[in-house]
Amino acid sequence: MKRGIEIRAAHFPGRAPVDAYGNGGFRFADMSHRGSILCLPSGIYGWDAVEGDALTPALFEKVLAEVEGIEVLLVGTGMNLVPLPKDLKAALKAKGIGSDPMSTGAAVRTFNIMLSESRAVAAALMAV
Repeated sequence: MKRGIEIRAAHFPGRAPVDAYGNGGFRFADMSHRGSILCLPSGIYGWDAVEGDALTPALFEKVLAEVEGIEVLLVGTGMNLVPLPKDLKAALKAKGIGSDPMSTGAAVRTFNIMLSESRAVAAALMAV
């Protein structure tokens, strides 16, 4: 039986620092991903978010579903800092997750430091 190319949801099973970002994507764990990513305790996932999207709780559904092991969510909002709306901050807080928005570059650097310190950190990183 002949099979074509199989497209799967992007997922890296584990935690890894982000080695590089820019040109619309990220490099981590000897792999690259085009587009935005979620770095969660269960792994790194492709994320359907682009700079300028409304930051709604629905956009962060995967984060809100995986609260175990997340005390702080770093939100890389693109080239510039975009404050998180009150409803999103409230949804995260209700799950016991603190949130810190910043530019994607700052979020990558902060995530890598906190990950190296074995902190309970996750990141939602919009591609730049």
